[in-house]
Amino acid sequence: MRITQRPSPPTGWKRRVLRMPVTLYRWHLGALLGHRFVLVEHVGRRSGKTRQVVLEVVDHDEVGHGAPDGWIVAAGYGTTSDWYRNLTAHPRARVQVGRRRSAVEADFLGAEEGGDLMAHYGRVHRKIGVRLCKSMGFDVDGSEADFREAGRNIRFVWLRPVHG
Repeated sequence: MRITQRPSPPTGWKRRVLRMPVTLYRWHLGALLGHRFVLVEHVGRRSGKTRQVVLEVVDHDEVGHGAPDGWIVAAGYGTTSDWYRNLTAHPRARVQVGRRRSAVEADFLGAEEGGDLMAHYGRVHRKIGVRLCKSMGFDVDGSEADFREAGRNIRFVWLRPVHG
């Protein structure tokens, strides 16, 4: 695995295009995105205001932590993403997948857990995994070892439902 240039969070028109899924959720059309995307409502670390972001789900349901449900998302732009920093400051959030809403708490996975997760993802979704890694600045050859090494360098967040 080779680290190429890590992407910076988008600005300008690219940011507006990538935020279009948030608008779909606001128009109650989030179900069109299916179960591969989740709307996360979180609290701004400085403003205290509610913020929203739509993230791609890397893994869901049985996530290997003994929990019956939840969603794992990746910080594709690294730990400088606003949503990641906001969840670090305020781990409680709300998610919506389609029409289903849940209160969650963010658990930040370690490097070894990230490596295991990406190795599994690469086995199940090899071609998509190679493209996903490339978009995050990792040139992988499709081997389990490369996926595992990339996963050690990607920050993953488990959005674990909280009840009560």
